[in-house]
Amino acid sequence: AEDFDLELVENRTLDGHTQELVYRPTRHCLRQRLARVSRSAGRSAWWTASVAPLLAAAAVCEAQQDFSAVGLAVLPVQGGVYMITGAGGNTSVQIGHEGVLVVDTQFAPLAPKIMAEIGKLSSGPIRFIVNTHDHVDHVDGNAALAELIKPTVLEPLQMIAHENALARLSNPRNGEGATPPGGLPADSYFTPTKDFHYNGESVFLYHAPNAHTDGDTIVLFRESDVVSTGDLFTPGAYPFIDRARGGSVQGLIAGLNQILHLTVPAKTQERGTYVVPGHGRICDEADVVEFRDMIVIVRDRIADMIARGMTLRQIQAARPTLDYDTEYVDADSVITPAEFVAAVHSSLMESPR
Repeated sequence: AEDFDLELVENRTLDGHTQELVYRPTRHCLRQRLARVSRSAGRSAWWTASVAPLLAAAAVCEAQQDFSAVGLAVLPVQGGVYMITGAGGNTSVQIGHEGVLVVDTQFAPLAPKIMAEIGKLSSGPIRFIVNTHDHVDHVDGNAALAELIKPTVLEPLQMIAHENALARLSNPRNGEGATPPGGLPADSYFTPTKDFHYNGESVFLYHAPNAHTDGDTIVLFRESDVVSTGDLFTPGAYPFIDRARGGSVQGLIAGLNQILHLTVPAKTQERGTYVVPGHGRICDEADVVEFRDMIVIVRDRIADMIARGMTLRQIQAARPTLDYDTEYVDADSVITPAEFVAAVHSSLMESPR
């Protein structure tokens, strides 16, 4: 762990053969980045899982990142929704006559750049920030943006997330940096859904239990016909199932099915509802179907191997993801096939279905 500047957080036994050790970076690194070690049959293999599955910026210490060199790209999605990409998770922005709604805020040093890009789209006030979950690359900019927004009594700022995400941000583990009070999504919800009307359209929030984490929120802009998924959906990369924060493969599949219930394709199964993923390009329903099907197939393969008495080490050696690796693995990948297999295995050992 010393080579990676990590400290032990948790030591759990998954079954008779496998021990899972959960590590985190020390305070000098991004406070919510995770690293895991999976030990099986007396041999160890590093399992390093980042909270920013597609970007190297979230895999290094914050102090070492040169955010001044990070450029932002703003892409129109459809209706009143835009996507901003930078060094963290994707940011969705809804604009209209009432003001601006922001989904996920990336890293704090990028807040002035994000504000500048939003200012090019709308002169209205930012009235809502929605967090899809509590990972640092999606929420670190909350307080910095709030400070730049300067909300007033007449133009307040509502910061929204599921209560599980708020709980984790409010009560960080030992050694994790505390979220500034101004960055906490105090307007939390605990019901399966939350909805409100803004900028002439209905906005729906759906909780996806125990999926990527235990506090994931899916955001639907109904009239714009756009869904923002957070890290439930990361096209081109294997998903990060954050087992330490309540994530599971079963919940992830259920969350992806929920997204598919909200999307409607147009002619030839293309376009229609557009999907803003946690990381990566703008997608449509067909992309989510492909991603969901990959996870279901890999899960079923691993479940069959478990039923035949194979250990995690043996399952990883059998490479149940092999035919998908060319699509979901490249030189910049953070989640390796072995890590994805280990997360699925851990989920199934805890709850087979």
